[in-house]
Amino acid sequence: MHETASPLTLGGGTFNAAFSQVTNTDPKYGVNGTAFGKRFCASLADIASQNFFGDFVVASALHEDPRYFRKGEGYSLRYRAGYAISRALVIRNYNGRNTFNFDNVLGSALSAGFSNLYYPAASRTSSATLMHFLIDVADNGFVNLAPEFWPDFRRKVLRRRH
Repeated sequence: MHETASPLTLGGGTFNAAFSQVTNTDPKYGVNGTAFGKRFCASLADIASQNFFGDFVVASALHEDPRYFRKGEGYSLRYRAGYAISRALVIRNYNGRNTFNFDNVLGSALSAGFSNLYYPAASRTSSATLMHFLIDVADNGFVNLAPEFWPDFRRKVLRRRH
């Protein structure tokens, strides 16, 4: 619930909707203001369903820990970026060991299938559903770059300490 109701979710939903609106890609609602609103709501539903299926249902059933564990400053920039992105396919289980990230992969598959309930017909094809799935899986890895590097950026650029 905390992750789904965060301000980052609104930002992510806005970004996804704006990108889809500008490029006129899936979901195919058109290009007017109403279409943007539909895209925004669909993006929020996508995020919520991925969090529900992945971080709750699959993670609980398979004893995976969906939290991101930051590496921090003791590692090179390249290593930290690679680590963050790799978490799309690697996750810790309840024992603290790395394992395949079923949370993200199965959660994204369930979310992509679920989105066919509210996406327009043009975006409910098997190829569109597969594309939504692949984008969701990859997006998870790139989203991890924020918690990995935000504390450094805040401290070095914004000069704030918490």
